[in-house]
Amino acid sequence: MSERPGPVGPWQDASVVSIHAETATAKTFRLRLSRPKTLMAGQHFIIRLTAPDGYTAQRSYSIASPPGDLPEIEMTIERLPEGEVSGFLHDEVGVGDELEVRGPIGGWFVWDGDRPALLVGGGSGIVPLMAMCRHARRFGKPELIRMAVSVRTPSDLYYKDELEDSGVTVVYTRQAPTDSVRPPGRLGRADLAGLLDPDATVYVCGSTGFADAATELVMEIGAPVDRIRVERFGPSG
Repeated sequence: MSERPGPVGPWQDASVVSIHAETATAKTFRLRLSRPKTLMAGQHFIIRLTAPDGYTAQRSYSIASPPGDLPEIEMTIERLPEGEVSGFLHDEVGVGDELEVRGPIGGWFVWDGDRPALLVGGGSGIVPLMAMCRHARRFGKPELIRMAVSVRTPSDLYYKDELEDSGVTVVYTRQAPTDSVRPPGRLGRADLAGLLDPDATVYVCGSTGFADAATELVMEIGAPVDRIRVERFGPSG
């Protein structure tokens, strides 16, 4: 499926107003935009870094904030090995610094909040899905969202405090909590059984391997192909 164009706009400055660690390798950056934008759940922004010699590097990062006319946005960024942009953001950027951003971008992998949705995320693929989850809660419609997240270990789970006791299905693939009744293992049909509403749109986000496997699973449990939206990401830093 082709992506419907979404609002992009020119580059603008954004001030870093807070930074906090989600995991040992991921931080959430809260940015205040100089020109507020109307955001949809599932969209992303581009961050551009410019060196004194004029060299530039840019990367796209999903927004975890719920949508609306927001002066501030949040993006959770994983520090990748030898990642050019993510490494700089983690190691050099502090509160009060200015970043150059552009967006929001994307018009297909978005949830308007008007129909049921099944969200299936792997690792950092939870970020745009969290915007959808927060959108549902903000507008008093948490029943529209069902969510399954796959991570390697408990220490790799983003937004842990927010997700605990929220009804989200968390699958641990390598190490599970000591009180878990499910042994470690890949996401399977049994983990998604009962989560699919007949009228739901399915949003799958994660690495290419995860996204392909999860797409097969949601089709196996009955999701129509035309109601599955997939966003894949690769190792770019």
